[in-house]
Amino acid sequence: MADPLSTLSTPPSLRPAVPADVPAIVGLIRELAAYERLEHLVETTPETLHPHLFGPKPVVEAVVAVRGGAVVGFALFFTNFSTFLGRPGLYLEDLYVQPAHRGSGTGKALLQHLGALAVARGCGRFEWSVLDWNESAIGFYERMGATLLPDWRICRVAGPALQAFGRAGA
Repeated sequence: MADPLSTLSTPPSLRPAVPADVPAIVGLIRELAAYERLEHLVETTPETLHPHLFGPKPVVEAVVAVRGGAVVGFALFFTNFSTFLGRPGLYLEDLYVQPAHRGSGTGKALLQHLGALAVARGCGRFEWSVLDWNESAIGFYERMGATLLPDWRICRVAGPALQAFGRAGA
């Protein structure tokens, strides 16, 4: 059996997610939710995620980080659009690396991969959100060159409020 620590010294293998990765991605989403203390909000299952990644009209993409044959991290992202730039952007919805693989370059490799993808696709921006209490992530993102936008806040309408919101506009 290989020494697990020696695996961390080798770069992760990054690749686009394939349908067989969906259960692992959902497992990592659940780990991320637990880390963010938001597990009560997770409704995602392999059955609900699969069509959004691989159905006839996919709305998201994912890249997975693989070490020792196991998916140890992922980045789930989609295309958005900047009216000011008149160009598409890449929005990172979630990035997660299992704790045992943090500090090994996996998160950095995933972010750099998406940055290169944004450049290759002619995007004007690569954006994501971070929880204000997650100081280690904030520091990591700033070291990677990201700028936090203190004047912006996320607006969200979800669940029953979204249903009511939608009915009001119908």
